[in-house]
Amino acid sequence: MWQPFVGTEALEDGRLTRGQLRWNNTAVLPGVYLPNETERTLHLNTVAAWLWTGRKGVIAGRAAAALHGAKYIGASTPIEVIAEHTRPRRGVVVHEERIAADEIAYIGEMAVTTPARTALDLARHLPRDVAVVHLDALAAATGVTSSDAIALIERYRGARGVRRARVALALMDGGAQSPEETRLRLLLIDDGLPAPRTQIRVSDGYAKAFIDMGYDEPMVGLDYEGSHHSEDRGQYVYDIGRADLIDRVGWIDLRVVKEHSRSYILHRLRDAFARRGWTPRPPPRSAPGSRFRERHSPAADFDD
Repeated sequence: MWQPFVGTEALEDGRLTRGQLRWNNTAVLPGVYLPNETERTLHLNTVAAWLWTGRKGVIAGRAAAALHGAKYIGASTPIEVIAEHTRPRRGVVVHEERIAADEIAYIGEMAVTTPARTALDLARHLPRDVAVVHLDALAAATGVTSSDAIALIERYRGARGVRRARVALALMDGGAQSPEETRLRLLLIDDGLPAPRTQIRVSDGYAKAFIDMGYDEPMVGLDYEGSHHSEDRGQYVYDIGRADLIDRVGWIDLRVVKEHSRSYILHRLRDAFARRGWTPRPPPRSAPGSRFRERHSPAADFDD
């Protein structure tokens, strides 16, 4: 019995005695138990929260995104559920909200918000930059688009956070393959640059590679490189050949690492534009984030 379970049910069906329940298990939520020393994972916490609602709640937010396959969600993330109002509990966030039947999916027995409703809720309830990180990951995992989520806004025009949701959803891009790539893309947009295209395929007819993001007209790209690029020998060798390919087909590829500051990244990028004789046009007012850019601080530097 290494999954969360309802204590009264275990007693009634004879799986445990009262002594075994008391001494060998820990209540993680009222009436919901886990065996002692069980490692708490996001999935176990999600199941526990659902059981705590009497199996009537709908898993939402980041927990729902994780159930749909989205990455980058930690085990300590609070579990959001749409359910009837109840007393606050540590590690659980209850949203007493409307939800339509076609916005509910089932994973096993658990009711979970669909990818589109999950995207809308992420965009409504989280700060912009955090929301976009999770929206990108959800899009990469499920193929859900910003249009899918925006279509639901018509049902909830008066709901809290709808205006904020429009901003975050307009910035959603499933091409990001890490939170750092999302933050780098937001850094460019917040500086007034057009939104870069993501996952740009380059080829010399023999080999191919993908640049994380970039601008096609001047052929200037950016790649975020995590620590594995320098620590993994196989990755290091591959990167040498990849860099040669990208250079050979005419792209300027700027490598960005955690230690690079915002100002340094932008200086190098604008210098590359100048070398190509290209001046970026300001994005139109309808472009992702353009109407609201001044209301947000620039995306965090990479030397935090």
